[in-house]
Amino acid sequence: MGDEVRSNGNFSQSSGNSDDQSHATVIDIYSLGNYYFGSKEVIPFKDETLADRVQRMKSNYAAHGLRTCVQAVILVELFKHPHLLLLQVRNSIFKLPGGRLRLGESDIDGLRRKLSRKLSADETGDGIGWEVGECLGMWWKPDFETLVYPYLPPNVKCPKECTKLFLVRLPESRKFIVPKNLKLLAVPLCQIHENHKTYGPIISGVPQLLSKFSFNIIES
Repeated sequence: MGDEVRSNGNFSQSSGNSDDQSHATVIDIYSLGNYYFGSKEVIPFKDETLADRVQRMKSNYAAHGLRTCVQAVILVELFKHPHLLLLQVRNSIFKLPGGRLRLGESDIDGLRRKLSRKLSADETGDGIGWEVGECLGMWWKPDFETLVYPYLPPNVKCPKECTKLFLVRLPESRKFIVPKNLKLLAVPLCQIHENHKTYGPIISGVPQLLSKFSFNIIES
């Protein structure tokens, strides 16, 4: 399962530290058992081939330019190890909660809207209940295919898509209400780390993005 990474509050920092700095470098993680999980009506998915999807992306790019997606990194504790919350589509594809921004929509507002739509009972709410933190990383698509990079290749002047990952801190308890055609899974970081084949490059890279944080596992 991997070694537990835990902070007891006595970690070292450079001089001049503050409560704000401590909060930025420590993630409080609560037990999976603190949260309630329910279901709601399905979210319709586009039933399209890869060629159809590429053509749709080309049309959207021609009309609106760069497509921006925002995704949430949400952690819970299980067996004294950090677990990442993932959505599973059609029992095969794993995704971080989130989605595409609307025109003119900010990153944080868009991510809150997407989280409310996919993980809350009130999907028409403003999403204020989601504590969206810092951007952990950005991935780029230089073209309309599936290949992504954690940097913008120097020869690419007009990228087609940018995906931003944000840390979302959970309160001690909350309700997760998920569409019936999605599964919400808690997957251990040790299983995700560099497991490109199962989770793809973005999700499998999350443990490295989290390496600068200490995990404060709070027991009920």
